[in-house]
Amino acid sequence: MIEPKILTLPLTDEVIAKLRAGDRVLITGTIYTARDAAHARLVKALDAGQDLPFPLQGQIIYFVGPTPARPGQIIGAAGPTTSYRMDAYSPRLLEKGLKGMIGKGPRSQSVKDAMVKHKAVYLAATGGAAALLSKRIKSAEVIAYEELGPEAIRKLEVEKFPAIVINDIHGGDLYESARSKYALKSDYF
Repeated sequence: MIEPKILTLPLTDEVIAKLRAGDRVLITGTIYTARDAAHARLVKALDAGQDLPFPLQGQIIYFVGPTPARPGQIIGAAGPTTSYRMDAYSPRLLEKGLKGMIGKGPRSQSVKDAMVKHKAVYLAATGGAAALLSKRIKSAEVIAYEELGPEAIRKLEVEKFPAIVINDIHGGDLYESARSKYALKSDYF
């Protein structure tokens, strides 16, 4: 089995260029969380010429709304949410320097095109493994939009957070290539 690639944040164009759809990665460093409502506010702030609550350059946004932490825990379950809900906002954030997104499910063609143009990747975290993923989060702090509850923006420090490259800057799409590789090839159907 091929060893996962180690990603230390923030990401650079050089690191992004070496990633291919299907690569397994382990991420260490600071990532930020944001879901639908937070994405809408980020783009609204950009449209108004306002500063964002965190720097986009070289960063990764994890599409997650974690559950509350139990006593003694850093964070509750932290599994990915469906990514297409952020598709209307992602190209704008990629244009401003965002280098990665973590979620689950396929992305629109406009997002895939923006990733190629702005040199960014889309990564998938395993859905249904929220409790296990939370063990890779070493600290969590709400930094913006606290009133959104689970959808507030959080700054997470992660160590060896596992993900798989789904879309790369070379036009690779693991969902599409896997589907065609395993498609039923029969005249009976």
